[in-house]
Amino acid sequence: MSDSTVLLNSDFPDLIHRGKVRDTHFVDTETLLMVSTDRVSAFDVVLPSGIPGKGRVLNQMASFWFHKTEHIIPNHFLKLGIHEEKLNSFSDDLKKRSMLVKKAERFDVECVARGYITGSALLEYKEKGSTSGIVLPEGLIESDKLKSPIFTPSTKANEGHDENISFDQMITIVGSDVAEKLRQITLDLYSYAHDYALGKGIIIADTKFEFGMIDGDIILIDEILTPDSSRFWDYSRYNPGQVQDSFDKQFIRNWLLAHNWDKEPPGPKLPSEIISETSRIYEKVFETLTESKIK
Repeated sequence: MSDSTVLLNSDFPDLIHRGKVRDTHFVDTETLLMVSTDRVSAFDVVLPSGIPGKGRVLNQMASFWFHKTEHIIPNHFLKLGIHEEKLNSFSDDLKKRSMLVKKAERFDVECVARGYITGSALLEYKEKGSTSGIVLPEGLIESDKLKSPIFTPSTKANEGHDENISFDQMITIVGSDVAEKLRQITLDLYSYAHDYALGKGIIIADTKFEFGMIDGDIILIDEILTPDSSRFWDYSRYNPGQVQDSFDKQFIRNWLLAHNWDKEPPGPKLPSEIISETSRIYEKVFETLTESKIK
């Protein structure tokens, strides 16, 4: 894995949270430092194999989208890299996978928007004819485009598996007013990003957002529209009825599913060809959507 997986220098800000992929460090009472590592998780399990360069892609992709969507909702992004004088000695690689953000009180739900049916939503639909309590039309097949995007929240688990929940269940967690606002913001963000990406030849099939509160205002936090949090499909090869060619973490999930893993830790070690191809895929979708090279 990258040198950002474990940070040993005593001058580095205090580690306050180690997520599946990101490490969050305390800078001051209003500011945090988020470091996107090369760790990769699948089915909510951190795998033993890292993906070289992945953290830099996630960090810079999130920065791109935070700027692109700030007209829809404010976000926690302050600055790419590390600008504190006492931190300037850290490597360029670490700076390129880091961002300073505003500290917010997180809502403990993941806000998922789906424009196409696939993944866990398709599995639930086949069983119940619905997903997250939303009844869908009969006869949908893998990767079908939905008539309009739907909002399917899930729990936000620090450990173990996230679980899809209904909107009513979400209300019990965050309250009705906040739930309504988060649903509308999520769908607005998805629709805007979907239309933008389609112009670049990429379908955003689904994606997830996280939100927090600062001084009574809702803001967008964590990551946004990265290959870790979204399904990116090649529009030129889109063909409903089959699993689509993707530029995201689904490539790893497909390999894991083919090897009958039970989705419980420890995860299997990825072969070198899967690791290198994942690196290529992540950089490819970054370059396609941002029209720039990864730094």
